[in-house]
Amino acid sequence: MIGRLIAHGQANYQYRADQDVSYYVKMLTSRGPRTLWGKDLERALREAETAPRPGDLIGARRTAREAVTITSRERDAEGRVVSQTERHAHRSRWVVEKAVFFAERARLARRVRDEQVDVRAAVRAHPELRSAFLSVRAAEEFAAGKIRDPADRARFMELIRGAMAGSIQNGEPLPAIRMKAPERPKTDPQRPQPAKTRDDPTR
Repeated sequence: MIGRLIAHGQANYQYRADQDVSYYVKMLTSRGPRTLWGKDLERALREAETAPRPGDLIGARRTAREAVTITSRERDAEGRVVSQTERHAHRSRWVVEKAVFFAERARLARRVRDEQVDVRAAVRAHPELRSAFLSVRAAEEFAAGKIRDPADRARFMELIRGAMAGSIQNGEPLPAIRMKAPERPKTDPQRPQPAKTRDDPTR
């Protein structure tokens, strides 16, 4: 959803006194004012790379749903809780950024999806894509060793590139890969060690 950010903050869900505190984002879209509700919206705005402020043109996108347990409380006329029940539901996970963020992510996604792209040139222009291309290369090596049929390998890589590009375009964090240092060979305690010579340093 694209629109002009009007306001955001905590409030009782749907502004109803009998509902628990949630988080809202008010936007002015091409179809008029819209208010989004969800506790994760607070995190999404707090962690946003582009730090949207009221007046900015923003995009809000649901990226996932996670299972949660919701407690509903009934209150009396004075606001005291008289009963409560629990139910299982799903909570949406959001990405909220300035609109230019999503446009840039769409361009990056196209580069990852393109099999003919010059990887070195792409990484020089967009260093943040290095981990994504390393992931693609790891998938290619896996496919080369495990999938014999060339058509099946091509389909597998198409799925991998598509999934990677989709995550990038949705605004999800870019993958981070840490290269492990090679492990040092362990000394076999049963194997006799070479005797020290005169010139070996000692402590």
